Amino acid sequence: MTEFNNVDPADIARFTAMASRWWDPAGEMAPLHHINPARTQYIDKVCGGLAGQKVIDVGCGGGLLSEALARRGAEVTGIDLAEASIAVAREHAGASGLAIDYQCVATEAMAQRAPKSFDVVCCLEMLEHVPDPEAIIKACADLLRPGGLAVFSTLNRSPRAFALAIVAAEHVLGLIPKGTHQFAQFIRPSELSRAVMASGLQLVEMKGLHYNPILKNARLNNDLAVNYFLVARKP
Repeated sequence: MTEFNNVDPADIARFTAMASRWWDPAGEMAPLHHINPARTQYIDKVCGGLAGQKVIDVGCGGGLLSEALARRGAEVTGIDLAEASIAVAREHAGASGLAIDYQCVATEAMAQRAPKSFDVVCCLEMLEHVPDPEAIIKACADLLRPGGLAVFSTLNRSPRAFALAIVAAEHVLGLIPKGTHQFAQFIRPSELSRAVMASGLQLVEMKGLHYNPILKNARLNNDLAVNYFLVARKP
């Protein structure tokens, strides 16, 4: 099987160093804890209910989204290339009594191993961290069964995203560690749309995600300027 290296070693090192704190709601992952209810609810809604659905969480990290999906009745597989994060995810799921299949494997390798195996593919806050996001998108499409849905979320390469996700979040408010994001790797909605359609998927909808660090919550809207979702279906 082909060896895949679509990964930023600096990101893997960063997430490995933070792995033990994935489940600390007051730690570096706090913003993910804050937005997780809104994104889980959105995925459940757009999929018409997660109960009984076979779902893969691409770039699952310590399992925040995977566990939330499993609690809604989905049969969840979580994959990530940070071994330390996978170890934390397995331990937490076990302690929580959740049966989640966590694997340390590249998305492209998983697509070769298990093509057309999932009803839903979730790839959230991950595309902006890899050298070749188009390869991840294509692998996500390959993982889907016909009729299945892919749910992507990422950051728009816009002035407002730079101001909020980097200047404010990393340098002013200290919500996340400095260097977490590289503006050049943010993806405009038009770019993501083209890549998704090139992979053979059909666009369903796009939604913005507004995060309020003061109230520590998030809500969906139609503003795609910063964080946004793209949902696509496999014909």
